[in-house]
Amino acid sequence: MLEGKALVEDTDMPLTMQIQAMSSASQALDLYDVFDCKSIAGFIKKEFDGKYGNGWQCVVGSNFGCFFTHSKGTFIYFTLERLKFLIFKGASSP
Repeated sequence: MLEGKALVEDTDMPLTMQIQAMSSASQALDLYDVFDCKSIAGFIKKEFDGKYGNGWQCVVGSNFGCFFTHSKGTFIYFTLERLKFLIFKGASSP
């Protein structure tokens, strides 16, 4: 497990959810090759959908741009190993 080695860059998640995000990322890195970002993201999304309800999105990689709207209290962006992780629950824009 790689817990404790993550660097949170930005978040509005409650601490318990942040810990779950980093734990899920660590578990995914134990299960999948570090270059299999799609499987890593899918694993994390399924974990969050199961624990916190459907609608979660996850982006994993070393270089990506994004623009999104998220539900308040559901966003985290962190680095673990060589990868960046963006996890959030989508929201409709007004």
